[in-house]
Amino acid sequence: MAELKTKLTEQSAVAFLNQLENDSRRQDCLTVLELMKEVTGEEPRMWGESIVGFGSYHYRGKSGREGDWMLVGFSPRKQNLTLYIMAGFDRYDDLVSKLGKFKTGKSCLYINKLTDVDLQILRELVKQSVDYMRTTHSPD
Repeated sequence: MAELKTKLTEQSAVAFLNQLENDSRRQDCLTVLELMKEVTGEEPRMWGESIVGFGSYHYRGKSGREGDWMLVGFSPRKQNLTLYIMAGFDRYDDLVSKLGKFKTGKSCLYINKLTDVDLQILRELVKQSVDYMRTTHSPD
């Protein structure tokens, strides 16, 4: 079975974000970092080379693969700011309908810039997702 490439590292999340060349993307990322830090009560940690994550949980997939992953996180991608909402979005239709301009994948929330979304709604979405993950998955 292939080993997961994205693992927890010792790289500084703040140093990673401070080296971003795009000023507005860097500022958006620092804002999201503070939001996730406040909501989770966890310090930011780097997962791989480009994902900032908070907390962790242990998972076991249907295939038998298991490992540890972040409760919530984000990454400054070239096209957008990607937030990893591990609980997905199905149970949060009401919040998502009020969020603003974005796109989603299975557990990814793609935002062009933070001014496109309501930060209070985003904070509540992150909080509810983290609360759900903490009650349904074993701690790290």
